[in-house]
Amino acid sequence: MESILSDSYAVHFNEKAFDALNKELNSVSYSKIFILVDENTHDHCLPSFMGRINGDYPFEIIEIESGEVNKTIETCTGVWEALSELGADRKSILINLGGGVLTDLGGFVASTFKRGITFVNVPTTLLSMVDASVGGKTGVDLGSLKNQIGVINQPKMVLIIPDFLETLEERQVKSGFAEMLKHGLIKDRKYWDELKTVSILSQMKEHILQSVKIKNEVVLEDPTEQGLRKILNYGHTLGHAIESYFLESKEKATLLHGEAIAIGMITEGYLSHKLIGLPLSELDEIKNVFLKHYNKVVFSKDDITQILALLKYDKKNSHGSVNFVLLNNIGETSIDLEIPPEMFPEAFAYYME
Repeated sequence: MESILSDSYAVHFNEKAFDALNKELNSVSYSKIFILVDENTHDHCLPSFMGRINGDYPFEIIEIESGEVNKTIETCTGVWEALSELGADRKSILINLGGGVLTDLGGFVASTFKRGITFVNVPTTLLSMVDASVGGKTGVDLGSLKNQIGVINQPKMVLIIPDFLETLEERQVKSGFAEMLKHGLIKDRKYWDELKTVSILSQMKEHILQSVKIKNEVVLEDPTEQGLRKILNYGHTLGHAIESYFLESKEKATLLHGEAIAIGMITEGYLSHKLIGLPLSELDEIKNVFLKHYNKVVFSKDDITQILALLKYDKKNSHGSVNFVLLNNIGETSIDLEIPPEMFPEAFAYYME
């Protein structure tokens, strides 16, 4: 696969990824090289990753616990303390080997430790490859509220090794596939049509490059999310509130990110139909495609009330308004739209019917 150039770094794939990393480590005299992993990537990804690095370098491995529940400032504190105890300085480098939780958190740790050290992201889940790999968003959650603390800061490079997907359970792969479907919905009808027929992992692998290209094009035009980049939030306003609600609930099983935003894309599709004219045929198509891949979730009136209460914490809010991205058509969006409150229950009803 060809490398993709962003504003200040490149996304490399497969052999080119290891070539780029080996060249970087050989040409720059880093004082220490740290690799951040979780228990899953430590066992399933780290051995093959280390086996592809040429040279004898002073590596240190730091391990955190996996899962969104650990994407916290407390986990950051533990990593900052480990870096300090292990002698990290401003000439050190942190390689983040893991999914979106780990690369978001690791990027934030690196961006703030000693006011910033170099970091490299090596996403190991489909979600992190097609979403967290581009854009420089780093950070952690505040309690159950998603991505409330963080900075935008670019890595030295991003290395995508699709073979790491073989280590994932199917549910994790499907979670990432939701973001790929989103890329088609917001920017590329042809891509959406291609993805509708995808059903197995090997087919998803073939489309990673196109998803990264789409996100990169958007971010290059609007790196600080003042306009166009907001389209990447389609499905995420309700989706993040749903994800947060299930994360903090003791009675409900946690939803993965992609599972929550799949619901967000259907419900926000309904709002698109009612408010800006997304054709009913396209709305039903969106619902049918997502429900082919993701189990339907039943929401009570109380669930919906509590989910909607979380919207006030959405990081895209401005001047007290909750702003949505909606679809005019598949492949075409409108941004910064407010929703009449009475329409939210209708959207959930459409999803569940």
